Amino acid sequence: MPRVRVHQHVNPLSPFYRQEPKPILVDSVFADPKKPLFLDIGCARGRFLLRMAEAVPTWNYLGVEIRYPLVDEANRLASEAGLVNLHYAFCNAMLWLDRLISELPAGSLRQAAIQFPDPWFKKKHAKRRMVNAEMVETIARYMAPGGNVFVQTDIEPLADEMFELFRADPGFAELPINANPFPVRTERETAVEDKALPVFRTSFVKRAG
Repeated sequence: MPRVRVHQHVNPLSPFYRQEPKPILVDSVFADPKKPLFLDIGCARGRFLLRMAEAVPTWNYLGVEIRYPLVDEANRLASEAGLVNLHYAFCNAMLWLDRLISELPAGSLRQAAIQFPDPWFKKKHAKRRMVNAEMVETIARYMAPGGNVFVQTDIEPLADEMFELFRADPGFAELPINANPFPVRTERETAVEDKALPVFRTSFVKRAG
């Protein structure tokens, strides 16, 4: 079946994308809700998580994406693959991540990833960038102590901006890395590295206490 076609960019500040999502209830979306949770924010078509759910089945995986047709397609593929540890949610994460994950069991969120988000290059559009201080604070609040956040992009100014937002949050300590720590790469990461272009990445660990 051909891929569903969607706009590459959507304005997260438009009225349609301001709608509030319902909180994720892990008991209703995962076969074993006690597994640690991996959160992929801005998961696009969700292929990264699809392969992760197959490769490392000891985790639950939640993908968050602003383009509903991609969410619908990704959940269909997960169902067809029989992956009961994988779910995708439609959500404008820059505005509503806190609402979406507000019902997660304490200590369940152990890993988050933000990979190649839309850079919104024009200065007047910078307010549309997904990662902001509120998102970072939300992740810090729900992340279990010792949990990790992995952030990467091929746009250096965007990398600097995102990294500084996490560095400024007292809930996180930076753990610099030189390579993707997972057994799977995103399609964007593969395309960039196949062209021998740089990827800017780092990780952050949630402090105890």
